[in-house]
Amino acid sequence: MGSIGHQEEPASWQIKVAEKQKQSFAAIPEAWRLPESITKGLSYPLEEKPNRLIELDIPRKSGILSDKELEITEQNTVAQLLSKLASGGLTSVEVTLAFCKRAAIAQQLTSCLTEIFFDDALIRAESLDKRRAAGEPLGPLHGLPVSLKDGFQLVDKEASIGYVSFLGNKSVKNSPLVDTLLNLGAVLYVKTNIPMTLMTAESHNNIFGRCLNPHNTALNAGGSSGGEGALVAFRGSPIGVGTDVAGSVRIPSLCCGTYGFKPTSNRVPYGGQAIPGLAGFKPIVASAGPLANDFAALEIFTKAVVDSTPALLDSTAIDVPWRKLDQPKKSGLRFGLVPEDPAYPLHPPIKRALKEAVAKIQAQGHEVVTLRSDETRTSDAIEVAFELFSLAPGTAIRHIQASGEPPVPSVAKNLGPANQGKYSYVTNLEDLDTLHKFAAVSVKRAEFVEAWRKIWVEHRLDAIIAPSAQNTAVPHDTFGFPPYTCLFNLLDYPACVIPYSKASKEQDNVPLTIQSGQAGPNYDPVVFDGAPCSIQVVTRSMRDEECLVAAGVVDACLK
Repeated sequence: MGSIGHQEEPASWQIKVAEKQKQSFAAIPEAWRLPESITKGLSYPLEEKPNRLIELDIPRKSGILSDKELEITEQNTVAQLLSKLASGGLTSVEVTLAFCKRAAIAQQLTSCLTEIFFDDALIRAESLDKRRAAGEPLGPLHGLPVSLKDGFQLVDKEASIGYVSFLGNKSVKNSPLVDTLLNLGAVLYVKTNIPMTLMTAESHNNIFGRCLNPHNTALNAGGSSGGEGALVAFRGSPIGVGTDVAGSVRIPSLCCGTYGFKPTSNRVPYGGQAIPGLAGFKPIVASAGPLANDFAALEIFTKAVVDSTPALLDSTAIDVPWRKLDQPKKSGLRFGLVPEDPAYPLHPPIKRALKEAVAKIQAQGHEVVTLRSDETRTSDAIEVAFELFSLAPGTAIRHIQASGEPPVPSVAKNLGPANQGKYSYVTNLEDLDTLHKFAAVSVKRAEFVEAWRKIWVEHRLDAIIAPSAQNTAVPHDTFGFPPYTCLFNLLDYPACVIPYSKASKEQDNVPLTIQSGQAGPNYDPVVFDGAPCSIQVVTRSMRDEECLVAAGVVDACLK
């Protein structure tokens, strides 16, 4: 420690961060900044104290939004917003302004945003209103605000993806999905917070801070699309776009109580992302997909994007149009239920929510077949997936070291090998070089995919029901591995998260402590009280349309 009065000079990375944070704060108009009457009523530090921001109804109490703007953001599904925009009942300027204001409030409370460009958005909205008035609607999303995860690139905006060493680099080209959304008439207004390295369930980095869960700021918002989860849950966005390589759309959805859809990879264009890893190395291909507060929004978004022939903009996109299916049977669907894996025990509220959901589905005349854990082999899947992810080590760490910044706690923690390294499925890799290791693990993956093909055939399944995770949102930096989402990335199956029920210290009153040979967070009924629960609905690869139909049936049963 230096002499009294001496202060250490900030490191160069800290100077860069301070400048970026100053720019971000300046992007929020003064009139939209929360008054002291609101901020002094919160418990600090926010990330340690359970501030229940949604229950506190801060947008209404702040006086920043008008009654009409509150109604726009709170009382409309995406379909209703699009209908009112199309009929002239609402203008894009009105809708965009309402969501910009609400996003500004969300940012001040949850640190959910990275790039903020409200002025650009309002100019675009005004232009779209003029085009509609002139009889030139652009497409099915005309006038609708859409938020984007930070990795999507927009010309003249940064895509730093949580690395100080990436700050200052402005994108020179839009990601194909960005151009697709603009062609469909969307208004882009913010990008959202992510984890350093994009490979943890804690959206936390040294630039933009830790994204907090608006249901309870002492719990995580999920990752890697955590900013989207928090923003959508706070109703600062009608629909957000995340990406998912191990659960990164579905984990924020389950943590923040939103709907989320991970399509089959490359069904929605994913190209042109800012990436932390080794360029060109994609052992598991990520998907881009939507998060929203209403179920129908998932199909509205996905269908609009797929029907726009995205392969004309992105050579990696699959050139298959959206298929219109017959109306689903009111009864008679056959679901397979993925059971608890002994290595990754389910928390009591998750078990209860799944049990209740199954009963409601069966009550509507559908069949639910409980699969065996030795068939579904969730812990085997996580072995394969994390061996694939670890084949190109060091790239992400080099980006951290380039600026001199320290790793954030969730990255420094380094989960280590899956299943505590006690591999029973992927074995004998020690003496192999990287190429032969990749080949060996790919063989095990192919065997696993084949085993799952047999599950569908032998049980005559229409769809799968699964837990979204062992847990709800959890205290910060404790999420651990994502076995129940990563399973379906390994298989490249489309998967939908449906919010259902909440953890209850009365109903789910028995604590759970992880035992030797198991992994995951512990469960404390008081700490988790009120956290959203969810279930996952899944179909086979490229059956995205069937996935949303089956998920729609389930959602209707649960309501």
